[in-house]
Formats: sequence, C-alpha cells, structure tokens
Amino acid sequence: MSTSLILLAVLMFAVTYPSRALGLLAPALDRLPRGAIDYLQLVGPAVLTALAAVAVMVVTDESGASRFYIGVEWVAVLACLVVTAWRRNLLLGLIAAVAIVVVARATGLAALP
Repeated sequence: MSTSLILLAVLMFAVTYPSRALGLLAPALDRLPRGAIDYLQLVGPAVLTALAAVAVMVVTDESGASRFYIGVEWVAVLACLVVTAWRRNLLLGLIAAVAIVVVARATGLAALP
C-alpha cells in the first residue's frame, strides 16, 4: 500500500466532512431551504461515488493508456445496489460486493485489472 493513499484519504476527509457535518458547523442552517440542505449533504457522497465509478470502469495499462474495463467489479456493484435496495442496508450491500470480488479472485474467475 502506498502512503499517497493515506494522504488521499485525509484530503477526501477534509473536503467532504464540512458538507456532511453542515448542521454542526453552521448555527443558522435551519434557515436554508430544505432543498439546499439536501444538496449540500449529498456533495461528499457524490464525489466519492464518482471516484469509485472511475475505479471500477477505467483501468490504466503499463503504457499509461486508459481504457474502459468490464469485469467482476460490475457484478459486485450491481449486487451492492440490489442488496442495498432490497434490505435498506448499505453495509450488507458492501459486504456482498466485497465477497463477490474476493471469491471471484480467489477461485481464479477474475484477475486483478
């Protein structure tokens, strides 16, 4: 694991935490329209979702060229969506997605991209 990933996690925390903790940080937040509050609280998750989507859909080869990728990760994302919608529990959806990728890679059905 690279130490740059730790720096990225700290940076993402610094960028997304204020929008998620908006109610604690702004004392007059209740005066904003409900739509504005909903929008501000969803900025952080939207950015993280965009980063995760690129991590699943795009791979870079040894020459540095990026290409569209379809693999077991797509199945895991769809399973996560289905389980989360069905059980109304994101943790169970994430566990299912991780389990699918781990089993597929451990059995040799899928290789690292």
